[in-house]
Amino acid sequence: MELIETLSKVAIENGAEDLHLKQGEPPRLRIRSELIEIEDTLLSAEDMDKFLDSCGFEPSDDKEVDLAWLNGEGQRFRVNIFESLGSRCAVLRPLAEVTASMLELGLPSERLQNWFSRNHGLILFTGATGSGKSTSLASGLTWVNNNFKKHIITIEDPVEYLIESKQSLISQRQVGSDTNSFYDGLRSSLRQSPDIIFVGEIRDYETAKAALHACETGHLVVSTMHSSNVAETVQRLLTLFPADEREGVLHVLSHQLLGIISQKLIPGVDTLLHLLVEHVENSGAIKKWLEGGELTKISDFMAQGNLGDNVTFIQSIITAYKAGQITEDDARSACDDPADFNRILLGVSHGSR
Repeated sequence: MELIETLSKVAIENGAEDLHLKQGEPPRLRIRSELIEIEDTLLSAEDMDKFLDSCGFEPSDDKEVDLAWLNGEGQRFRVNIFESLGSRCAVLRPLAEVTASMLELGLPSERLQNWFSRNHGLILFTGATGSGKSTSLASGLTWVNNNFKKHIITIEDPVEYLIESKQSLISQRQVGSDTNSFYDGLRSSLRQSPDIIFVGEIRDYETAKAALHACETGHLVVSTMHSSNVAETVQRLLTLFPADEREGVLHVLSHQLLGIISQKLIPGVDTLLHLLVEHVENSGAIKKWLEGGELTKISDFMAQGNLGDNVTFIQSIITAYKAGQITEDDARSACDDPADFNRILLGVSHGSR
């Protein structure tokens, strides 16, 4: 256990994104998206058993378990425990206190402040695992907490950032210990006088339906989805519903969706990581296209240029590259189609995505 305590401090000191633990192998740190082996160190079965005990892990039929862990210095980690050929492994992600503002994180802060100020509606943060969604969300909720007298209920698996009540009352609930599931927590939250409900992830029909219902009944719902861009987010949300309900879902979304923020983290020039964002605000013609399910029109409209309310990843990448915040190689690799980046560098206009 002493070894993993030391490793957790090393991870913090080196700005690691993750600490990988596997019995019988050297631990590894993920720094700037690369795995770096800590040489001359092997994790024994005893090391792993003591660590799992300290996490409160109890052997069960579950092959993957998410937990939260505090090391001896009070630093908080999100932990995923899993098996590899029968041996327990773990990935620890350091979780710092939320001190950075949305602007400092590189988010469109004025736009997000407008969304977080609304009394009802749906805000979605999307992106791959490790794209910074939790940090962005926590920063947004912290801004509300510092500026409004509201009741914010979070339903998380696990709770990642502890937020102390300030202007607002914060009720953080962890799936497994405080509620049985995202759906159960969301359904019961409607009887807990919430103003804002943060659902850790929308990933099934019941949670998606309950989230839309909460918006319609006058609550602001904030959540995440594992989708790579704006168009895919709407499509993935739709596929959670039976075909005969999707027309109604589009109608609700056209009225309740405030906006979508999609994120990517890539190496920065002066920082370990640079945040790229694609975002859309549900206003004007987008409302009409959303209700009609004309998602390609939304994508084409966004790709016409930087319109302020709506920015694509390629526009975000080009802006960061021109500002010297990312290298040309990293900019090109961040594009879904590197040829798009090459065309823009050559001055060829960028059409639909």
